[in-house]
Order: sequence, then C-alpha cells, then structure tokens
Amino acid sequence: MATDYDAPRKSEDDINEDSLEELKARRADKSSSSVDVDETEHAEGFELPGADLSGEELSVRVLPRQADEFTCSRCFLVHHRSQLAKEVGGQPVCTECAA
Repeated sequence: MATDYDAPRKSEDDINEDSLEELKARRADKSSSSVDVDETEHAEGFELPGADLSGEELSVRVLPRQADEFTCSRCFLVHHRSQLAKEVGGQPVCTECAA
C-alpha cells in the first residue's frame, strides 16, 4: 500500500477517536474508487510463442568481442576479463558460473 509521507501524522489521541463506522466508511470509499481495466487492452501487448517475426528488424548495434573480454564456456555470455574466475580444460569460466 502506498504511503503519503507528506501527509500530517496523527497523534495517539486522533487514532483512538476514529470510530469503527468511520473507518468502515473510509474503506468502502477506497474500494469503490477502483478503476475497471479492460483485459483486451492488456492482452494486445503480449507476444505469443511462435508468432511470426519475419518482418521485424533488430535496432541494436552489435559489437564484436573486445580484446579485454572473454566468452564463458558455461553460460556463453561475454564478460570483461575482471570476471574471469578460472579456466577448466583451457575454457574460461566466469565468476557467476564458478560460484
């Protein structure tokens, strides 16, 4: 639940003065102000598995591996040399996979 940190704080006396009926009315007011969400609008943004993406193009520039980088032999991600934990059979392993 969101907290409004700018709202004035109630003292112990103010909290004790709130009646049960007033608290129930506040709860009813908050629940009645909920917004109905159209489920079809949310479903339009989802990509289904097996969708035809043949007309899509990549908009990311791909750089080749740099001299100070290596490809982990377990996760196949490119890491900086500072992430090299060990070499197993001559193959580099990153610190995340070695842990």
